Amino acid sequence: METRRAGVSEPQVWGHVPLRNPDFVGREQLLETLRRRLLEPGTTAVLPEALHGMGGVGKSQTVVEYIYRHAAEYDVVWWIPAHHPAQITSSLVELAKKMELPTATTADTAIPAVLEALRRGEPHHRWLLVFDNAERPDTLRQFFPAGSGHVVVTSRNSEWAGIARPVNVDVFTRDESKQLLNRRGGALTDGDAERLAEALGDLPLAVEQAAAWLAQTGMQVPEYLDLLEHNRTELLEAGASSDYRLPVAAAWNVPLNRLKQDHRAALQLLQLCAFFGPEPISRKWFSGMRGAPVPAALASAFADPIKLNRAVREISRYSLAKIDHRNNTLQLHRLVQAVLKNRLDSDEHDVMRHAAHLLLVNGDPGDPDSVGNWSRYAALLPHALASSALSCHDEWVRELVINLVRYLLASGDYGGALDFAERSVSVWRAALGEAHQHTLEMTRLYAIALRRLGKINQAMDLNEKTLGLVREELGEDNDMFLAVLDTVAADRRMSGRFAEERELQQTVYDRSCDILGENEPSTLYYASNLASCYRITGDFFRARELDQETLRRRAVVLGEDHILTYRSRNALAMDVRECGDYAGARELQEETLEKQKELFGEDHPYTLGAIRNMAVALRKAGDAEGARRHSEQCVALYRRRHGDKHLDTVTSLMCLSTDLGLAGELEESRELAERSHRLFQEIRGENHPYTQIAATNLAVACRLTGDVTRARVVNEKAVTSLRDVFGENHPWTMVATTNLASDLAALGEFEHARRLDADLLARSGRVLGEEHPATLAVSLNLSIDLTGVGRPDEAAILHANTTGGFRKALGDDHPATVAASRSVRANCDADTMEL
Repeated sequence: METRRAGVSEPQVWGHVPLRNPDFVGREQLLETLRRRLLEPGTTAVLPEALHGMGGVGKSQTVVEYIYRHAAEYDVVWWIPAHHPAQITSSLVELAKKMELPTATTADTAIPAVLEALRRGEPHHRWLLVFDNAERPDTLRQFFPAGSGHVVVTSRNSEWAGIARPVNVDVFTRDESKQLLNRRGGALTDGDAERLAEALGDLPLAVEQAAAWLAQTGMQVPEYLDLLEHNRTELLEAGASSDYRLPVAAAWNVPLNRLKQDHRAALQLLQLCAFFGPEPISRKWFSGMRGAPVPAALASAFADPIKLNRAVREISRYSLAKIDHRNNTLQLHRLVQAVLKNRLDSDEHDVMRHAAHLLLVNGDPGDPDSVGNWSRYAALLPHALASSALSCHDEWVRELVINLVRYLLASGDYGGALDFAERSVSVWRAALGEAHQHTLEMTRLYAIALRRLGKINQAMDLNEKTLGLVREELGEDNDMFLAVLDTVAADRRMSGRFAEERELQQTVYDRSCDILGENEPSTLYYASNLASCYRITGDFFRARELDQETLRRRAVVLGEDHILTYRSRNALAMDVRECGDYAGARELQEETLEKQKELFGEDHPYTLGAIRNMAVALRKAGDAEGARRHSEQCVALYRRRHGDKHLDTVTSLMCLSTDLGLAGELEESRELAERSHRLFQEIRGENHPYTQIAATNLAVACRLTGDVTRARVVNEKAVTSLRDVFGENHPWTMVATTNLASDLAALGEFEHARRLDADLLARSGRVLGEEHPATLAVSLNLSIDLTGVGRPDEAAILHANTTGGFRKALGDDHPATVAASRSVRANCDADTMEL
């Protein structure tokens, strides 16, 4: 780290580092101490000296100066606002994208990926992460990467001193105060500079403000000192404490009083911004705020862009806020925000806080599901938290809070969504009652967060209670009832009650068509869910018909590139596959997946589902190696996202076991099949249909590795269980029955196998069609059974017809066609068909 990279002036990855202070002075010993701490292993914490919680001493400014002096020594420099965990997750997701990591879209995969990449030092070995304005160490340390880079924390919390190597930042030395006063405030006599620094307590934030005032006004120091003393006296008489905040308040009240006389709109804009967080505030939020309930001068500025720009210039003139023209933002120090709030009475306080809430509403893009809006929601979130937007009584502000939770869910920050939703539900229940529509919607989102984090039973209980409240308070003919009933229907699937889910989902869709209309996005969402119910209950052709229509409508209503439009494309590809058109399914899925990766990233939950479906489509189309590659990728990505015991990870593991079997790696296939079956038992229970699908796939692996007796036992139980849930004509039941017949044949029970296959062939022909590959597989096996029971003529005729059917359906070179021509018995696999 001591050697600068030759010919390089800044890092390859550079993010959100504040602008350098052109008037930075002194601090040489402090900067050298910071450097020494960074060259030692572990985390470095930049903390206030002596006074716990003291602000305005220049902690962040010192780190910023260090960064600009040593930027060339790093490959990555990334500044992370760290007051709220959601800010950290959003920032690390953005860093993953900047580092071009393959899993860089959603928080639950991007964060582990970026931490691992930094630990390995690939592709960037030298890195510096700054967690600015951190609070509790216990919530932050999980985001610290190991490795050869540097981690810096700035905080007012003295607890960091016991965890990290501290760099304590004190007020200016007297010489540093004088240096800044002379640099910005003009040439002062040594005596004037001395008296001014003494009055300001050498507090950097106060010294900087005094210097800016003197530079702009040309005021003489004695006059300024009189103003300062007058303000100090007023503050003390008003009950302000005489602690370290007093010099800041006194210094800032000088220009604030000038603004009150000469430019009231600028003062009111500052007062409004005091209710945001200390993070950058987008000036775009001020646009279109005509008619806002703010004082007259500020209302006039909001109505006239020229007046608004002048107000911002006045604020900049006196250095009352940091103006970043690159990003079109302004930013206030939290200590200055406190000073501004203290000048307001309770009524003014309420007016400005509410106006801040409305400005945030003005910045709401309105579509949290769209990836393109996530950066805008990430910018809104800390200000919504700082301004206590969830306590606002305005309907539109509560809609914003709901959208922020939806954004956190969509972006994969399930922990952040759970925390924000839980807090909102608590506040809204107390203020609005548990049956208010906004409380109910937030409770529904809270339950979704619980489910995403694996707390399924808790989510299900909460959803049932919420549904009862909606039915009792609002009735059933409203969109809230439909939304909650849709969530309850999804819970039915989790507990294996598929018929109930389909019935509920049919009700949701039919009522939504009547209440909201067929082209309403919510109706299209319910249509997609209903098609999923058709699919999972074996009605593939009806599912395909509904998915085709939903895709057509979504493309018109939402646009071709909307994420939910691609959700429908994935669903249709699955329907096409299950209806027997393997080549068509592969083509559609391939086209969909590539575009989806480009638009939403490889690690988006919907993209991951598309990758797994691509593996199944490739397997069915005869590309065993391609299927295996996609399954391996899917297992790795799901494992990184959820761990080993999440349903998605286990499903992809089952998929990989089947692909390995087709590749001839039978022992490895069986090992994964055993593991996935065991995990399905742990997660969903012994009799859940997903567990039985895993069981029938395991049975194939057992038979192929010579354990035919166990294969038969496993398949017999699967057939019985699936028949009890779905009936004998469900494709899953028929797959298990097909494999059971093969077990019987392998045990020499040819007549028993023949009877099963003969009955199965008739039923499969009726349900799926005589030319469906699954029906042809049964036909092939029956021809082999006929040979086994001594009926060669019938077997030869059936075999010839079946082989012709395979050629027509799959082509001459498909592995199933080749196997059929050689009279090799067909093995069938099943998939959970989840998106």
